[in-house]
Amino acid sequence: MVDGHSKPVVGIIGGSGVYDIPGLAETEWRTVASPFGEPSDQLLFGTLNGQRLVFLPRHGRGHRIPPSELNFRANIDAMKRAGVTEIISVSAVGSLKEELDPGTFVIVDQFVDRTFSRVKSFFGTGLVAHVSVAHPVCARLGDALETAMTELGIRTRRGGTYLVMEGPQFSTLGESNLYRSWNCDVIGMTNMPEAKLAREAEICYATVAMVTDYDCWHPDHDHVSVETVVKVLLANAESARSLVSRVVPRLRDRDGPCPHGCHSALEHAIITHPEHRDPDMAKRLDAIAGRVLNRG
Repeated sequence: MVDGHSKPVVGIIGGSGVYDIPGLAETEWRTVASPFGEPSDQLLFGTLNGQRLVFLPRHGRGHRIPPSELNFRANIDAMKRAGVTEIISVSAVGSLKEELDPGTFVIVDQFVDRTFSRVKSFFGTGLVAHVSVAHPVCARLGDALETAMTELGIRTRRGGTYLVMEGPQFSTLGESNLYRSWNCDVIGMTNMPEAKLAREAEICYATVAMVTDYDCWHPDHDHVSVETVVKVLLANAESARSLVSRVVPRLRDRDGPCPHGCHSALEHAIITHPEHRDPDMAKRLDAIAGRVLNRG
């Protein structure tokens, strides 16, 4: 069973502009089946400077799947089955702060989850578990990302709160101003329940939120052209590819499980007594929770 003692395998979840990574070798698209349904797409396996890497197009190649219809459980389960031990999520976001202008990359450290139509846990009736998500991202991955961005000269903000909305529509002006009053920094539609499920799967997780535009609160929002947004998107994708190339090799020398506890999140989380656990649910959770469920 893959766990934090295994050699690192870095997973990247992102858009179509990200997976054409310079230096990525031995590439192969593979189908990874999940008992939780169909992942967004096949997974792209490869190596980058000797480090194993697995890429998942979050919305599928060609951006076929909207945020609310993503099968987050299948995506994370497939990554776990592929051997992934740490995930870097690359996401386009809108800015809720004047100083976070388009082109800024934010290394998120907190989330506010405002989604309401998504399945948010691998566990349920028959096998109950409660994991802590007080600190929902891995600081160790954040450190590596910050160093790599500094070296590349990417405009970076370390720390920030990502408001995850349901979508697919963007915010009303009232909602945007409400989220600003909550001191949120960026807004997007994809990182919840992705981050929560990664924690349940005992995978280190970090988010790189790439600002493409100001949300509708900004007085100049209506003056931003589609061409301007597309230009920022393309520049962000180029920077993201460079970032992945720079940061992934830094993660290969991890010595033992993550010191922040990401790889042991289920250690005391399962509440259901062994004799009362649903065997079918336990079977579905063989990859996610096998480390703790299969103890003698």
